[in-house]
Amino acid sequence: MKKTIIIILLCCSISYGYAQKIITGADQTTAYLPYLKGKNVGMVINQSSVIGEKLTPSVDSLLKLGVQIKKIFGPEHGFRGNASDGAKIDDTVDPKTGIPAVSLYGKHNKPTPADLKGLDIVIFDIQDVGARFYTYFATLHHVMEACAENNMEVMILDRPNPNGYFVDGPVLDTAYKSGVGMHPVPVTHGMTVAEYAQMINGQGWLKNKVQCRLKIIKLLNYTHQSPYVLPVHPSPNLSTQQSVLLYPSICFFEGTTLSLGRGTPFPFQVIGSPLLKSQYSFSFTPVSIPGVSDNPPLKGQTCYGIDLQKYDVHNLATGGKLNLSWLLDTYNIYPDKAHFFNAYFTKLAGTPTLQKQIEAGKTEQEIRASWEPGLSNYKKMRLKYLLYK
Repeated sequence: MKKTIIIILLCCSISYGYAQKIITGADQTTAYLPYLKGKNVGMVINQSSVIGEKLTPSVDSLLKLGVQIKKIFGPEHGFRGNASDGAKIDDTVDPKTGIPAVSLYGKHNKPTPADLKGLDIVIFDIQDVGARFYTYFATLHHVMEACAENNMEVMILDRPNPNGYFVDGPVLDTAYKSGVGMHPVPVTHGMTVAEYAQMINGQGWLKNKVQCRLKIIKLLNYTHQSPYVLPVHPSPNLSTQQSVLLYPSICFFEGTTLSLGRGTPFPFQVIGSPLLKSQYSFSFTPVSIPGVSDNPPLKGQTCYGIDLQKYDVHNLATGGKLNLSWLLDTYNIYPDKAHFFNAYFTKLAGTPTLQKQIEAGKTEQEIRASWEPGLSNYKKMRLKYLLYK
């Protein structure tokens, strides 16, 4: 098995009674620019891939610093992050830089040998949010697999996990793997991108158990308990810190007939349905928002439900677990239970069991008990790949 190479930029540590600023891998240019010298580089990036206090797109910064970037690979929502959820994107040429941009959320999700031809190394620099549903780790998997098969190294510029302080949820049954869950991990996996990449290698999850050569630029001043406010929206509908922290608990509703506020100014901060009018006074009406949510669920219909815009997300941090009450309570009062769930719910849950438990009236305690021993076994396995406390 090939070894992972980790570069750590050392710095002086002086305590002034407050936490030091987290420094991303991308911001530590002096740690990796010498290694990229003379190499033809590909970059897997999106709008969250920024460098410095001015939040300059990393591709622009590295070009100015003399890095030879020959190709860009874009995940869901595209390289510039302006495509709606689930929208298929074609290959193109970035108008700002003139660099060919290959979509990994269009005709194919894995770089082909032709896509990688002429490259010496691929940089992966995308902000994740720490939930299994998020599709960027599926992109990471496919990029690592393609690079391993073509004997190419992947450099990961690590970024914090805003939901990295807890591990919770049912572990995915690989019989139900999909783009919103490829690996046997719980809903919140508690890992940064670099840690997760090491786990993909170490657990042999790539096709034929191939190993991807990794070069990791670690975070500075980060622990899994470090609060982190994302400087750039990671995707069009996770547009606030509130939505990012609520996301692991409420994304289950994407597998129901209810709306999570796509097509409103506050996506992933509200939950509602026209059928809940008699239960709630709060209401919202989804509309089409081009480039954000072109055709949102329940478009044009007034939805009634739960407003979480001012919910104290500190409760999630201190509780250290997913909030299942919103899902259980809403199901219990929903007047048309036969049509509450859709087929997508099993993909999000990673197992058909959760839906069956809710329909059977199981309590949260009973549901959580069923996550064992899988959840505890994952936590033990996870420890082997952690780079931070």
